[in-house]
Amino acid sequence: MVERRLNATAASLLGFLHWEPMSGWDLAATAEHVIGDFWSLTRSQVYRELAWMADAGLIERGEQGPRERQPYAITDAGRAAFAEWVRQEPGPETIRFPLLLTLSFGRHLPPDLLAGFIARQREVHARRLTEYEAHAASNEAGRDVFREATLAFGIAYERAVLAWFDSLPAELTR
Repeated sequence: MVERRLNATAASLLGFLHWEPMSGWDLAATAEHVIGDFWSLTRSQVYRELAWMADAGLIERGEQGPRERQPYAITDAGRAAFAEWVRQEPGPETIRFPLLLTLSFGRHLPPDLLAGFIARQREVHARRLTEYEAHAASNEAGRDVFREATLAFGIAYERAVLAWFDSLPAELTR
């Protein structure tokens, strides 16, 4: 029986376990690859949630395998808890953009240091856009309309962020 409500981290792990049993390491790697650009998880969160979900009966521990990796499989209770969670209206998004936080206090930085931060962050977003566009062109999403919609958002977001970078006043980017 679930004593607490699923949080988004635990729910995402259950979502991945619908695919196949996975170890904590595999789940963390999958999360980083599939949702890591818009939802952050740490390995410690993954293992903490796995322990809680195993105790709550939402997943079952399998036999320990190579490299001491223990697979987890979703249970019927886990499927039911996930189904309940995924049917809830998502809350509002929260923007966590570390550069914006630094930029808001930019008057306290030497201009060349801030300009370097901006230039390197712009490179990150340009590289991410290139990766997303290559992913879309390769049709790696495999006609999965849900993944395609998520990818389309990533492409639009990166284009918007790059346009914002390009609109910054010259005194911030020199």
